Amino acid sequence: MEETTTTIVMYPAPGIGHIISMVEFAKILIHHHQQQNFSITILLTTGFFDNPSIDSYVNRISTSHPSVTFHRFPSVTALIQSNTQSLAATGFKFLKSNNVNVESKLRQISETSIIKSFIIDLFCTSALEIASTMEIPVYYFFTSGAAVLALYSYLPKIHTETTVSFIEMVGIEIVAPGNAPLNAVLMPEMVLDREDHAYWEMLYMCEHISQAKGIVVNTFLELETIAVMAIKDGACFPDLGRSPPPIYCIGPLIADPQQPDEARDIKDCLSWLDEQPSRTVVYLCFGSRGSFSMAQLKEIAEGLERSGHRFLWVVKRPIQEYLGMNQVHGTTGEFELSSVLPSGFIERTKERGLVVKSWAPQVEVLSHESVGGFVSHCGWNSVLEAVVAGVPMIAWPLYAEQHVNRNLMVADMKVAVAVEQREGDMFVSGEEVEKRVRELMESERGRDIRKTSLKFKDMAKDALGEFGSSTKALSNLVQTWYDN
Repeated sequence: MEETTTTIVMYPAPGIGHIISMVEFAKILIHHHQQQNFSITILLTTGFFDNPSIDSYVNRISTSHPSVTFHRFPSVTALIQSNTQSLAATGFKFLKSNNVNVESKLRQISETSIIKSFIIDLFCTSALEIASTMEIPVYYFFTSGAAVLALYSYLPKIHTETTVSFIEMVGIEIVAPGNAPLNAVLMPEMVLDREDHAYWEMLYMCEHISQAKGIVVNTFLELETIAVMAIKDGACFPDLGRSPPPIYCIGPLIADPQQPDEARDIKDCLSWLDEQPSRTVVYLCFGSRGSFSMAQLKEIAEGLERSGHRFLWVVKRPIQEYLGMNQVHGTTGEFELSSVLPSGFIERTKERGLVVKSWAPQVEVLSHESVGGFVSHCGWNSVLEAVVAGVPMIAWPLYAEQHVNRNLMVADMKVAVAVEQREGDMFVSGEEVEKRVRELMESERGRDIRKTSLKFKDMAKDALGEFGSSTKALSNLVQTWYDN
């Protein structure tokens, strides 16, 4: 009699960051639970947030991990973004339009294999009902941290308490379990405006968090104890009337994406770090999409120059001012560094600073002995990479849920100082850049933050150890699949 195969199906949201996180989850599942002998199928969309780096990444993983297979859906060509629709609303519409592809593939896999679980990115909530109807257990995989998950879980309650958009609630703080108070206008963009269709899609998504069989989070218990407990004890689900779904903290999952084609002189970058004294370099990088206007670049340059500290600065192609949103979706266009930085800056600081275009090998940079601080946009992957490396941070949030992460890093984790940002456009002066660099690198508070960062580095390593909290959580998750 032929043995029935078992499969785990994963469905990440579009975008290389979400895909990499899901793949890292798949890799540790296979590494730790080979005896269960399951295969993993990862479903990929086509037509939104596509990038050539995704294809090369998928090819590399397929070769190195034969038990992970990828299925790419056909392109959804009927989707056209209108001027009246936000990018986020377009994204949700795109994912809904792929539901027919999701159902078709799940039914096809079910003909030859038992699907033990369907693990979906939170943004793929529209696929939850499809799998539930087929009696396939659905688990969420959350690529950000537990504090953001706690906020999103509580959003339906916040929604009932006001009829005003967050973007209009100037001076009002949002208080959610597991989180420090957050200025309402700094909530994630997708929920800022009730007139935006994305708000209602996010609300739908958040209302369905409690329907999952479990929630897998890329964090570790010791890093976000307050937020994790707020989710576990039901404080984030005040009207649920039953126990919330279990939360499995299985991180930190760290991936080093393949070096992009446009990234040149990477060896020179690391060689330069080799020549710098221990813990003296401030590293500045603002994620895969974080970028600034030329006016803001000028202020950063002046602040770095006046600080007197060594620095490694990744500069992306500048953006035009756009509603104060410092992000671009194509950061690889050609530009000359000398044309976007103050005249003579590179020459004047060449003895203690290095500016690189577009990209640096961040995991390697953060783990380098010479790096003593990290100016970060507070994207969750970057936060985890710094925590694992034990590097203290200067928090400079730009978009999405990064202001929530900033609060967590400063108030709860105490691994960062925060820059003061101008209300409205979130501009940061050169004086402020200088002040925060000096604070992190010279002050007593900076030394305390460094000590805390090193403690979390050890905790992160322990969490992933044989008897660590994340390893246990992963085992408990797998056990639930085979108990049912």
